This record gives sequence, structure tokens and C-alpha cells, in this order.
Amino acid sequence: MSDYHAGPTSTLPGSRAALPDGAMCDEHEDRPAAARVQGETDSFGCEYLDLCAECLDGVHVDRLAARIGKCEWCKKDATDLAETRDYEEGLSGPVYRVCGACRRRMNDRAAEELSSYGDDPGWTEDER
Repeated sequence: MSDYHAGPTSTLPGSRAALPDGAMCDEHEDRPAAARVQGETDSFGCEYLDLCAECLDGVHVDRLAARIGKCEWCKKDATDLAETRDYEEGLSGPVYRVCGACRRRMNDRAAEELSSYGDDPGWTEDER
């Protein structure tokens, strides 16, 4: 782990961040880093991994394999898992591995709720 961001983090694992000048690969100290990728993420912050091109390819393969498993919401086996946050828990809340069907249901509920407000979003100008 090359760096840690403390505090709430609204981005999800796999997101890219600016790579500092002269950064070297965390795994191969003799190779320049090609990218800084967000790793483990929770409500306390996230870790960043500085990766060379070879390690970056390996992370891609690992992330594809991580799409297969059991959905943390419906508990069914899935092949389309993705890191997801529950809107009701906030943008810096826990990260779950959730199947596509559960993500669609969550998004449909949110869209339905928003449409119920019509042209009135439900807040005043002072609350923006």
C-alpha cells in the first residue's frame, strides 16, 4: 500500500487517482508506477496502490474474477457483482458486492422516489 486517504471516501475500489511524480510500483520497487488505483475502501477511508503495467493487468484480471460470487444483498450466486453503496447509508458508507438485479432495483426505487416529487424537489433555496 503506497498511500492511505483517511476520512470519508465517495469513490469506489478500482477508481483511479492522480499518480505522484516519481512513484514506483508497490510490488516491484525497481519499476515506475503506471497508475494509482483505489484499493480497499470502507467508511474510514481507502488505500491507494501504485502499480506498474504488469501489476495493473493483474488487478484487471482479479477484478473480473471478483465479479463472481454471492450478492451481499440478496445472497444469490451472481456473475455480475460490482462494488455498490446504499444511497440511504450515504456516499461514504459501506461498500457492498452487489448483483446487477439488486442494483437495478435500488436505482429504480430511487428514480421512482425522485419522480414522486414532480417539479418540487422538496427543499427550499436555503437548503441547496
